[in-house]
Amino acid sequence: MSLAQFQAACRQRIDAYLKTLLDTQPDLEPRLKAAMNHGLLLGGKRMRPFLVYGAGQMLGLPLEKLDPLAGAVECIHAYSLIHDDLPAMDDDALRRGQPTVHVAFDEATAILAGDALQALAFGELAKAEVATVAGFKALLALLAQAAGYPGMVGGQAMDMAATDQPTSLEQLERIHAHKTGALIRASLLMPALMADIPQQQYQLLSDFADKLGLAFQVQDDILDVTADTATLGKTQGKDQRDNKATYPALMGLAAAQEFAQSLVDEALSCLASLPYNSDHLAALARFVISRER
Repeated sequence: MSLAQFQAACRQRIDAYLKTLLDTQPDLEPRLKAAMNHGLLLGGKRMRPFLVYGAGQMLGLPLEKLDPLAGAVECIHAYSLIHDDLPAMDDDALRRGQPTVHVAFDEATAILAGDALQALAFGELAKAEVATVAGFKALLALLAQAAGYPGMVGGQAMDMAATDQPTSLEQLERIHAHKTGALIRASLLMPALMADIPQQQYQLLSDFADKLGLAFQVQDDILDVTADTATLGKTQGKDQRDNKATYPALMGLAAAQEFAQSLVDEALSCLASLPYNSDHLAALARFVISRER
């Protein structure tokens, strides 16, 4: 199966899974449920579910056992985008080629939609079939840390604090290791915890995840400079407009592109050391820096 076929199959699977997940939620408040649908189901790269399925497939896990992990991580990601787009945060009106949730609905509804999706993620994680209680606790702790203060939320706060401030490359890497990398890392390591792989292999996959997560963010920074709004599905040039520290701004565009390639090369080296067929993950790593949105 080619990467394109694998991505299409994963997208079809996770989109159907997420639609069923929301459809089966009670009709408690229709406007809020519609906002949740808007934030979760209207497009998106589905990169994190791809990584869940890719890592799980590599480790021999059945797809149906991976669905709750993929659903959980995408609910967390969608919630983070809804909140990031709010006027008090990144203040964006466009996401995935559609009006952001607070624009399509209102700010209060957007906040509640994000809150609901975050809670829904941990409800999904509760469905995970893990052999031991200790394994389940490790799975829960991994996602909670990746999504919370030690990970994505802390990284977003660091990013906001760095706006309009002098920022070094070391500081920028630390920001993105938390803001973007933590959830990508969790996407790859949750299947590894479920499969209970040896510690040495777990560390190699963790190193792969760290390199891949940073490469993904560097490419995002590059696309903010080189792509257009229609292709990106979000406002092009917004990082520069908001005076945010980015890799092209600190290194120059060509150096940032070289850095992204070097990160992927290092990630592939980690992956090659694992005793599994990692073709799909390797192809996904290469895709990270060749994508146009």
